[in-house]
Amino acid sequence: MRDANRGRARIRGRARTRDTLERVSEHLTSAAPPAELARAESLILEIPDYPTPGILFRDITPLLADGPAFRVTVDALIAPFSGSFDVVAGLEARGFLLASAAAYASGTGLMPIRKAGKLPRAAAGVSYSLEYGDAEVEAHADFPRGTRVLVIDDVLATGGTLAASHELLRDLGYAVAGTAVLFEIDGLGGRAALGDPALHTVFRS
Repeated sequence: MRDANRGRARIRGRARTRDTLERVSEHLTSAAPPAELARAESLILEIPDYPTPGILFRDITPLLADGPAFRVTVDALIAPFSGSFDVVAGLEARGFLLASAAAYASGTGLMPIRKAGKLPRAAAGVSYSLEYGDAEVEAHADFPRGTRVLVIDDVLATGGTLAASHELLRDLGYAVAGTAVLFEIDGLGGRAALGDPALHTVFRS
């Protein structure tokens, strides 16, 4: 009986994954982004050699400062996942800004995923490697096991932080409903490193 139940659970899991992928596919293959989204993208500034030489920094503060542009961007972040998540997780630091607005817009809870040592209570953590060393992300277990979590960050570059966040969520017993990022930097291998078939990016860079 337990084996049969596990089989049914796997079938339901595959069905939920298929439903999510169909929603993402429908969203991404729809008509070209509306003029409002194009205007929102134009507000993101490119700052060369910041914070170090050779880095092209994307400054999203003009986008955040523009109410209509911010609203259409947040709506675009969560649109493919409508009804498929219970909580929005935001990655420190700029992911907090987008995830907070997304949680409010969708009427769901908010889960901060923080850098090590920033949380006041006992927290679960996952370490990951960076080019210049190691880092760790942490989160509190404030939600029931099985909670469906949509992960949001501002940028997908190499994918290390997002991949560690997915591992952290699974360790806590949560289900990753998908990943939404404001923009993806091509050529850095982040998409492959993350390995999330439901990855959704609003803008490409």
